[in-house]
Amino acid sequence: MRTPHGEFPEYHTSGDNPGLVQPASLAGSLEAGLAILDTLEGNRRYMSENPKGEPQLGRRGLYRSMGGFAQGGVDELALLWVLNLSDGEHSLLDIAARSGRNFDSVRGAAEALAAHGLLKEVPK
Repeated sequence: MRTPHGEFPEYHTSGDNPGLVQPASLAGSLEAGLAILDTLEGNRRYMSENPKGEPQLGRRGLYRSMGGFAQGGVDELALLWVLNLSDGEHSLLDIAARSGRNFDSVRGAAEALAAHGLLKEVPK
């Protein structure tokens, strides 16, 4: 699938065999498949427990107290996107797509917010 059509003469012929598969390519396919499954299994919907007003992320240790760049921890923009769109209708995958943040950042933000009682998971 990585070679353009017509440049792999054995493709879909009797000459096509497992011996032509490179272990590194197979490992890459496995990693991609596992990442897809992890995303699908980690996708959840949440409802904000504090839908009105500012939830004071700084005093909960979720937001930096001074300017500058964040030092590790949770993606602060992902926190804000998750808080904004956690209405029980938007999934974490929806939020990642809309915000442009990667899914792992959005999931990490949601888990941190839920651990601090700011979100609750909505049953499927």
